Amino acid sequence: MAAWFGGTAEGNPEVCIWMSIKSPHGWTRPAKLADGIQSPTLSYACWNPVLFETKAGTLCLFYKVGPNPREWWGMYKISKDDGNTWSDAEKLPAGFLGPIKNKPIQLISGDILYPSSTESKDEKHWAIHMEISNDHLSNWRYITINCDTFQAIQPTILSYSNHKLQLLARSKQNILVQSWSADDGKTWSAVTKSSLPNPNSGVDAVTLPDHKQLLVYNPLPAGKNWWDGRSILKLAVSNNGEEWQDIYVFENAKSGEFSYPAIISNDTGDIHVTYTYNRNKIKYIKLRLEQGLTAR
Repeated sequence: MAAWFGGTAEGNPEVCIWMSIKSPHGWTRPAKLADGIQSPTLSYACWNPVLFETKAGTLCLFYKVGPNPREWWGMYKISKDDGNTWSDAEKLPAGFLGPIKNKPIQLISGDILYPSSTESKDEKHWAIHMEISNDHLSNWRYITINCDTFQAIQPTILSYSNHKLQLLARSKQNILVQSWSADDGKTWSAVTKSSLPNPNSGVDAVTLPDHKQLLVYNPLPAGKNWWDGRSILKLAVSNNGEEWQDIYVFENAKSGEFSYPAIISNDTGDIHVTYTYNRNKIKYIKLRLEQGLTAR
């Protein structure tokens, strides 16, 4: 299943959450999954859907509703039958946004850890943080992260052995930033630079069953326009989250916007990636890692 927000233009009141399911016969016709209607005369845009399945098999859709990313609020729906039917939309507790762009992870305890962030109303201050709930999406708690002088949003989570976790996030400083936890996300180190360039563009990452780390990212610096640096999109692999090797090129163009990736993997070794294709389509790619760390 894939989900995205779509309409006439980002932020317009009629923008809704849409979904499609890939079957052996191809992707199903897009269906509206959520909207931002508040009353017969008031509607807000929907933003940034995140799909996540709990270990118990509950499919969750998290998304945002509001006039802009500075004033939006968190919403969710759940499905008990693999997305055939969905619950009514529910608002997250006050002060909680849920996963801002990238998927949460479920800890051994059963708790769900959400990578989140905020943007100030004057657009001058970005900050990442974590949120955590139990597996019934209740008992929400807020976990602060010291962002130092970095302006960062939209973190993604990677897992290691011995309760170790890593965050990577886009920033305004032309680099991906990182933070580490040694206690399953209860506390986090101050944010520092990673070794990866970033044109202030969203990324996503996933930990494979063999503990390799995969990252989809734009490897260029930012330019004059907000979309500059998004014409190349690559896949990188790492064993430790510090040194990264590019192993696959999704897009390599002189111009264009290929961004906002999402990546997941399954137990059989399949890797699934979606991303925005020039802001008018969603592109889907299925990969497998070969020996020698190449992808096909």
